[in-house]
Amino acid sequence: MTETERRPLVPAALAYRPDGTPYSPTYGDAEDAGTGGLGQARHVFLDGNGLPQRWQGRETFVVTETGFGIGLNFLATWAAWKADDARCARLHFVSFEKHPCTAADLAALHAGLADDLDLATLAQQLRAHWPTLVPGFQRLHFDDGRITLTLVFGDAVALLPQLAARVDAFYLDDFSPAKNPERWSPALLGELARLAAPGATLVTGPVACGVREALAAGGWSLEKAQGYSGKGEMLRGQRPGNVHEAPTDRRAIVIGAGIAGSSATERLAARGWRIDLIDRADEPGQGASGNVAGVLRPLPSLDDNRLARLTRAGFLYARRHFAALAAVGQTVRWGLTGVLHLARDDVHAATQKRVVDTWQPPTDYLRYVERDEAARLAGWPVDAGGWWFAGGAWVQPPAACRANVTRHGERIRTHFRTEIARIERAAGLWHAYDDADRLIAAAPVLVLANAADARRFAPAAHLPLRAARGQVSHLPAAAGSPPGVVVCRLGYVTPAVDGLSCAGATAIADDAGSELRTAEHAENLAKLNFILPGYAAGYDPEKLDGRVGFRPMSPDRLPMIGPVADADAAAANPDLPARLLDRMPRQPGLWLIDGFGARGIVWSALAGELLASQIEGEPLPLEAELAAAVDPGRFLLRGKTRKARRAAEEQ
Repeated sequence: MTETERRPLVPAALAYRPDGTPYSPTYGDAEDAGTGGLGQARHVFLDGNGLPQRWQGRETFVVTETGFGIGLNFLATWAAWKADDARCARLHFVSFEKHPCTAADLAALHAGLADDLDLATLAQQLRAHWPTLVPGFQRLHFDDGRITLTLVFGDAVALLPQLAARVDAFYLDDFSPAKNPERWSPALLGELARLAAPGATLVTGPVACGVREALAAGGWSLEKAQGYSGKGEMLRGQRPGNVHEAPTDRRAIVIGAGIAGSSATERLAARGWRIDLIDRADEPGQGASGNVAGVLRPLPSLDDNRLARLTRAGFLYARRHFAALAAVGQTVRWGLTGVLHLARDDVHAATQKRVVDTWQPPTDYLRYVERDEAARLAGWPVDAGGWWFAGGAWVQPPAACRANVTRHGERIRTHFRTEIARIERAAGLWHAYDDADRLIAAAPVLVLANAADARRFAPAAHLPLRAARGQVSHLPAAAGSPPGVVVCRLGYVTPAVDGLSCAGATAIADDAGSELRTAEHAENLAKLNFILPGYAAGYDPEKLDGRVGFRPMSPDRLPMIGPVADADAAAANPDLPARLLDRMPRQPGLWLIDGFGARGIVWSALAGELLASQIEGEPLPLEAELAAAVDPGRFLLRGKTRKARRAAEEQ
């Protein structure tokens, strides 16, 4: 998307006709949540796409819809899936909505479903998990992860090109070309051909000549059919080809049981994979993920840049992920205290205010607070106002790692106190050997999640991963003592957790020293005084305890998530396009989830979901350009670009 296509999200403006029927003033079409709307959903979109028959016996089936509205088509599809004993194992439903409803409006609009108890129950679940109304992709899971709803808030015309998926059935909304011509442009209809899986189908209400011609040009075989209740016609289309199924050998090795590796393990195991999880420590989360508490909050920007969008998506998905773990009895130690991000100075304060004024986010996601309110939130005098993330939190990483590993424990075989010395691929499998050259595990997929240590293995030696030493200071603190929220300002301090507040942290690249240092405690206390003036006065840096960890860093401070490139093959191919990641040669079956740096908590859950989706060939939970921004192969492309530029300058 271009900068001009990224703009604040405007929720739906609903109105009501004299008979009480809700409708959209924007497009003038009614939103019928009664039997008529459900009947149309079932006749046009389910029957028209040959459902439920076409998903029967499948591992995964993907539906994409161009207008979510109040969710009737999704609810009808979900209900049909639940009622089908031969249903697919997992159903993905991707839907775009330029003007999403608020949860309160959905409740009013779903009142017409009350006569259908099963459907009303599903609608209640949808509303209970309804996401924050901010732009971009948001992924929700239902029915123990077997139903995945990816809501894309924004204009389908701009965002459909950002969808990475192989779609089996399209629900094209009923807005007529005359009322909403952008939805029927040749460019948008051309995207359907790009996304269509072999044998894909589509159904739409409009049968205008221009629509038919554009679809036919995209390779769709088309036919008209009777519309709902004998009124008008609908258009059905189909693509040639046969179904391609997901991998049948669903075994993986994951090296590293920190926040990255445990997240990947949980997301793969949730899809039925069997995992060999290997770590040199005694239990999960003992390396860089071993701190007492980390911070969960996004990092907005005025231009809504890649970092802003990635941290927003990661923050929102992580909140849902940790809540879901807790809901099934896993011990996730976190505190939804909110996070206060104080302005550094007057210039920064002005920028923070402009971000809020420009993007107009929901106040339960982000708002700007002046100094007096910031002080009340912190429970301590402060020098400035700042951003208030009411949904922000502190999270204990080791507990999150353990919860990830035990959630689907029957599918995970752990190998702790095990050091992998080498990996190699033979006969279609990756093999992991310890330092005594004993085979620990073999599988078609291997995931490297062992921080900067991943570079020890030859296939990953080209990765520009660096370790940064970080020291956190542990401050003795009584329960209920200030601050009552996480406070950030060129550093951070947490509320008391197990009798300690955590303050930090330092960051020194390429320093392998593991000892606690008085000078770094003093640096953390100086940051603490900048955050909460005078707070550090009672602490002696020479007497403080703390923890040292080594964070894996990438050159651009974004994580590395995705397939590992074959650096030798790339180097041997001088014709490789400089900016096309899809042409980058890859190591078959070798994947990476790494480079989290200082933002491991906010990246972790979404990174695991992204990696599992890539391995499974499912719709990605992020815009394609954001998935490319974290692709490990990006650094080889940049290297080629720099070499090409130098060569041109020398000529």
